[in-house]
Amino acid sequence: MKSIDHYWYSQNVIAWLLLPLSWLFCSISFIRRQAYKAGLFTSYRAPVPVIVVGNITVGGTGKTPLIIRLVEILKQQGLKPGVISRGYGSRARHYPYSVNAKSSAVESGDEPLLIARRAGCPVVIGANRREDIEYLLAENDCNIILSDDGMQHYALSRDIEIAVMDSSRNLGNGFCIPAGPLRERAGRLKQVDMVLYNGGEQPLNMQIQPGDLMPLNKNLPAVLNTKKVHAIAGIGNPRRFFHLLESLGYEVIPHEFADHFSYQKNDLIFDDELPVIMTEKDAVKCLGFELPRHWYLPINVQLSDAAQQQFKQLITQVCNG
Repeated sequence: MKSIDHYWYSQNVIAWLLLPLSWLFCSISFIRRQAYKAGLFTSYRAPVPVIVVGNITVGGTGKTPLIIRLVEILKQQGLKPGVISRGYGSRARHYPYSVNAKSSAVESGDEPLLIARRAGCPVVIGANRREDIEYLLAENDCNIILSDDGMQHYALSRDIEIAVMDSSRNLGNGFCIPAGPLRERAGRLKQVDMVLYNGGEQPLNMQIQPGDLMPLNKNLPAVLNTKKVHAIAGIGNPRRFFHLLESLGYEVIPHEFADHFSYQKNDLIFDDELPVIMTEKDAVKCLGFELPRHWYLPINVQLSDAAQQQFKQLITQVCNG
C-alpha cells in the first residue's frame, strides 16, 4: 500500500478526485481567518508578546528543535521565555498542565517534554491557549511566549508568526487537505513575518546538526562498534531521520512509526544483536524501559546568519515598539 506521501507530494488521480473536498477545506479556512480579521470573532491578546511557530503543511518540519533554539536566543537577548503547546497525545491529570524535565511523557506528551528537558524554560500544555498563557504567566516569571504550532488558531493574537517549511518537501502537490498537505493556501506564507526553511540554500534557513549518540542505558558506551543499525522514528517525517543517520555513515534498517506513537517495549526489541538508534523525541517516551542496546541521537538547529538577524530584529520591534 502506498504511503500518503505518494499522494500528497505528487500529481495523481487520487489527489485530483479529492480536489472538491480540498477546495471546501481551503474555503472554510480562508473564511474563518477573514472572520477573525474583520472582528466577527474575538482574539485573545496576551499581556506579553506572543511568537507563533507553525506551518501551513501537515507533517514534521522541525518546529520542536527550532523552538529549543529560539528559546536559547531569547535568553541570550535577556528575555524570559515560556512555551505553550497543545500537548498532542498527552493524558495529564488536569489542563492547563505545567511540564518540567521530570514530567512523565504520558502526562505531558513527547514534544513538550523534550522542549522542557532541552530548553530549560517553563512549558504549559492545554487545548485552550488563553488559559495556557494565563496559567503560565501566573506560575512563572515570563515576559515573552512561544506557541508551539497554532498558526491556524486565530483565537490567539500573535505579535510574530514564523512559518517553518521543509525545503525538500516544500508545498507538496500544492493542494489543501485531503488532496494535499496544505492546511491553508500557499498565499498564507506572504502574510507571516518570517518563512524559515529546514535545509536548502534559501537565505532564511535552518540546518539540522546531529549531536553525539546518547545511550538510554547509562552503562552503554557512547560509540558503536558497528555501522549497521536499526533506526526508529515516530516523527512527522521519519525519512529525514533515516537519511541523517545514513549521512553519518550508518547502514540503516528503518522502522517507521506514526507521529507521537505510544511505544511498548516489544516495539523496540528485534531478533538480532544490532544496535538501535531512535530520535530524541522517541527517547523521552522510552526512558523507563530497560533496553539493552538502544541509543538516541540529539539534534540541534543552526540558523543562518540572515535568519538570526531577522529574528532578532523582529524581537526588538515587538519588545520596544
